[in-house]
Parts: sequence; structure tokens; C-alpha cells
Amino acid sequence: MKDIAALKLYTRVARLGSFSAAGRESGMSQPQVSRMIAELEQELGARLLSRTTRAVVPTEAGKAFLLRIEAILAALDEAGQSVREGGEFHGMLRLSMPTSFGIHVAIPRLADFAARHSRLQIHLELDDRRQDLVREAVDVAIRIGALPDSASATARQIALVSRVIVASPAYLAANGAPARPEDLAGHRIIRGAAAANPLAWTFERDGESIAARVQPQFTTNDNEGAIVAAIAGLGITSTGEWECRRALEDGSLVRLLTDWTMADVPVHAYFPMGRNTRAAARALIDHLRDGIAADGRG
Repeated sequence: MKDIAALKLYTRVARLGSFSAAGRESGMSQPQVSRMIAELEQELGARLLSRTTRAVVPTEAGKAFLLRIEAILAALDEAGQSVREGGEFHGMLRLSMPTSFGIHVAIPRLADFAARHSRLQIHLELDDRRQDLVREAVDVAIRIGALPDSASATARQIALVSRVIVASPAYLAANGAPARPEDLAGHRIIRGAAAANPLAWTFERDGESIAARVQPQFTTNDNEGAIVAAIAGLGITSTGEWECRRALEDGSLVRLLTDWTMADVPVHAYFPMGRNTRAAARALIDHLRDGIAADGRG
């Protein structure tokens, strides 16, 4: 088990590019991490890492070793899971997803999964930005919107999100409501991170399609901020239906252009480690997908 711990530690140093950062993750000091890696290199008879004053990077031998070791560690995790009593997962599972999805969809559905796997630690990064998932050791990330072709082989669609146009009653009382998509050009627009296109919102009705050009007067990198801005009366925003459902129900937001539809937005689970993805990550995504489908959301 000591050898496995050293191998896991090496993968984190290599991915993070730092002995100190890997040490903080594992509760070890920088000298302890450095010593364990040095012992591993001595045992292998190869230099795995190149140490400079600015960074720690894998050597060519270290890169090849990293790819093989990550696959082996994933296989060991699978093997342990296959014989573990009750099929309970353990260890650390790292997730990453946009703030709104985490708050409104994922977190409310995690209680049952966490209860069944009480030895599993779940670390959730809520961030609308797309960080370096491999470097941060993220097991699975939620991505909203179209994925690049290079990601399709390691992604799985779990839901479709209905988009809506909303504004506050106060804003509408002062500025009126748009009757057609083209009328949006005369309104103040709020753009959040979930906006699929900053320049145009596309609507359809009875075979007619209109791409309404919009010029945001208020932008934010957090979609929750865009919803709060709309509630505060700063303007009109486009967002996922699930994200503003409560505000629509309590009347703090009003849905606009209800006789027009916008294209649904796909929600994918993205596995940065591909076939080396841990079983716990796949099981959690199954749990979320089934929960979303049962509630009729998306």
C-alpha cells in the first residue's frame, strides 16, 4: 500500500506541477513529498520529474510513466470496488460544474447517493469558468452547451435544458414587455455565463425562426448573478428554466415571449480521464441523470 500511495502522490505532483500543492492535498509537508518521489525515482532507476525554480514538470520518461500509472490506479480502484462489501465507494471524488447547476440540480440530489456511500468524500467545485480538469484532478465535470468535437468521446449527455427569457415586474412596468423577439433591441439586456451567444438569441414559432441581436448593458461571469440582476430590475436575461423556476413561481420574475421557443441546451457529463474514470464518478452521474429524468427536469 505504501507503493500505491507513492504512485498516487507522483500523479498529483506531475499534474499540479508542485510538490507543495500535492502535499497540501494529501496532508503532507513539501519535504515529505519530495522524499517519497525521490525514493520512487531511485527504485525505478529513472528520473521522473524535472525540478526548476519555477515549476516541476515530468520528464519524457515521467510522462510515459504517468499515462501508464493513471490507468493502473484506475484499474485498482475498479478491482477494489468489485469486491468491496455492499459495493460502497470510498476515497475522494472531485466534481466540477457551473454554480447554477450545482445549486439547483446537483446538490439537492446528492443526499441519497452520499448516504449510500458514507465513506466517500465529495469535493464540489462550483465555477462557471472552465478550469484545467486534469491538473485539478477532477473526476467528472458538468458542461452546459455544445462540446468541442475533441471532447465528445469522453462526454455523456445527461439532460436538456429549456431556455427562457425573463425580467422583473418592476422592469416591465417601467419599460414594457417585448411582443416579438425583434423588440429586445430596445431593451436593457443582462448576459450571464449561461448565455449561449452574446450577440443573438434565436427564437422559433410555427416554422418561423428569428435571431434577435442583443447588446448587453450588464454582464456577469456567474449565471446566478444574472438572475439576481434581473430580479433587481436591471433588465431582461436569458437563462435555463430550472435556474429561475423559484423566482418565476414567487413572481419576482416574469417569463416573456411565451409563444416563442428557444433551442434546448444539452447538459453533458465530461470525464477528463476518459477510460480511466473512477467507477464512483460514473455511478454519481447515473444517479444525477436518473434523478433529473424522474423529476421531468431539463
